[in-house]
Amino acid sequence: MSTQPETTPTPEPGTSLAEQTHIAAGGDVDVIAIAPDPAEAEGILENAKLEDIFDADTYAKAQNLIARYPQSRSALLPMLHLVQSVQGYVSQEGIAFCAQNLDLSDAEVSAVATFYTMYKRRPCGEHLVSVCTNTLCAAMGGDAIYKKLQTHLGSDEKPLGHNETAGTPNEPGSITLEHAECLAACDLAPVIQVNYEYFDNQTEDKAVALVDALQAGKKPAPTRGAPLTNFKGAELQLAGFFPEDAQQYRTDVDGPSQAVETLRGAQVAQDRGWTAPAMKDVPLPEVEKK
Repeated sequence: MSTQPETTPTPEPGTSLAEQTHIAAGGDVDVIAIAPDPAEAEGILENAKLEDIFDADTYAKAQNLIARYPQSRSALLPMLHLVQSVQGYVSQEGIAFCAQNLDLSDAEVSAVATFYTMYKRRPCGEHLVSVCTNTLCAAMGGDAIYKKLQTHLGSDEKPLGHNETAGTPNEPGSITLEHAECLAACDLAPVIQVNYEYFDNQTEDKAVALVDALQAGKKPAPTRGAPLTNFKGAELQLAGFFPEDAQQYRTDVDGPSQAVETLRGAQVAQDRGWTAPAMKDVPLPEVEKK
């Protein structure tokens, strides 16, 4: 006799499993009204031709990603980065593109795209400038740097807001500003990232000079990490695509990945002959039986 619970076509309260994990919006749901920005959401329900947005090369890259995983849905995160490398953000069409290629529902893709802050829901600038405002960076000047860039890229009367863009998105010189949670560089605080590359030990003046250079079309060398590219180029790398030519690959990705401050503790230990104590084989406590 089977002990498997009965299934239902759609989710229902109780112990029964559902054959599908979402319910389509009914006719009485105003999708436009519940969108984060109704003005930008106009037209998202129309069936845009995805091939007009994503070319054959992008479809080929999508299939390349799928082939890397035992289950196609596991390719969703890099595929969202692939979408951003084309559009500069994750649009409704980008969600449909991922869903179509991965045999997922739009709702399943949207749930992931709206969970991670690295996936942008509005067009991003040529460069994404992330200012760490977590505890240590904030105390060391991160908050002041962020406020300075808000007024420098905007104005005293109308400071640039979180995830807002100075200039026309995707156009040369445009910058999207965001305050970020911990960027894992407390020893070099305060830090800024441009397209996820580090600029350490920042000050208000350094930060202003950095965004001025970006707006002028320059690409200052990061303190650590690969040479600076634009946001779309960084997204293509995050999707897992790099030049096949070995020399060009090295040119694109090689860069310092460590700092004196980061290694200082290890250097002191080496100089003084310090080593970590050996791990003792301690038995795990018994779990109380229920």
